[in-house]
Amino acid sequence: MSTSTIPANAQWFALHTLSGQENKVKNYIEKFKKAEELDDAIFEILLPTEVVSEVKAGKKSTKVRKLYPGYVFIQAKLYDENAKLINKPWYFVKETTGVIGFVGGDRPAALRQREIDEIHARIEAANGKEVPKVTYMVGEDVKITDGAFASLTGRIDEVDPERGKLKVSVSIFGRFTPVELEYWQVQRLTE
Repeated sequence: MSTSTIPANAQWFALHTLSGQENKVKNYIEKFKKAEELDDAIFEILLPTEVVSEVKAGKKSTKVRKLYPGYVFIQAKLYDENAKLINKPWYFVKETTGVIGFVGGDRPAALRQREIDEIHARIEAANGKEVPKVTYMVGEDVKITDGAFASLTGRIDEVDPERGKLKVSVSIFGRFTPVELEYWQVQRLTE
């Protein structure tokens, strides 16, 4: 959606949704806003997500995780020039199946520009990146679960979250050797 078609008085609002209903809410509003003739009142619907990877039983899997579970963000024109609530878009969104209500209740509170900029920044940071479900710290002991060094243990020397890589010192033939591994190739040693 080009910003030239969005009026200056359009604002961002947070919708509280039932858990697990975020996608349905987003899809419904996007699908039916045109049929309800609300293209001039509802503009963009955001459901920020990231891709998360984890290893279970030696198999790497990825899934999409919501950055703000239970919330959908909507850019809409809900107030007229006199700061009076416009009923049609408000009722359409509020009555959507899965929507609990607007944050702010019957007088929805618009998000500050800084808040929506942070949400956009998180979306941009997560775009195209796989985030490990588990994060590791330097000095932590781990067991290698995959690759040439599987079943050996080592200590984390470096963590590179941008690339999803770890440098792990592994004892091979009595010498500590640094090995670069991906997050999913190791697991924490249980205490």
